Amino acid sequence: MNFMNIFKWVTYTVVLIGALNWGLIGAFDFDLISFLFGEMSMISRVIYSIVGLCAVGYLIFSIKDENECSHYNC
Repeated sequence: MNFMNIFKWVTYTVVLIGALNWGLIGAFDFDLISFLFGEMSMISRVIYSIVGLCAVGYLIFSIKDENECSHYNC
């Protein structure tokens, strides 16, 4: 497994965790990150930033995968 595949799976996993956290916020008004690490503490802000950066990476990978797929008629 090469570095880009590992990076892609890490990105997808972090985005999934962020989406589950937003699901908890929407359904139960419960923010798991704030509960575990404190309300807008430095570590919480870092985690939120990492999730945001991974979301951008997820978007880029999705566009790249779509372009590769259309190139090969998947």
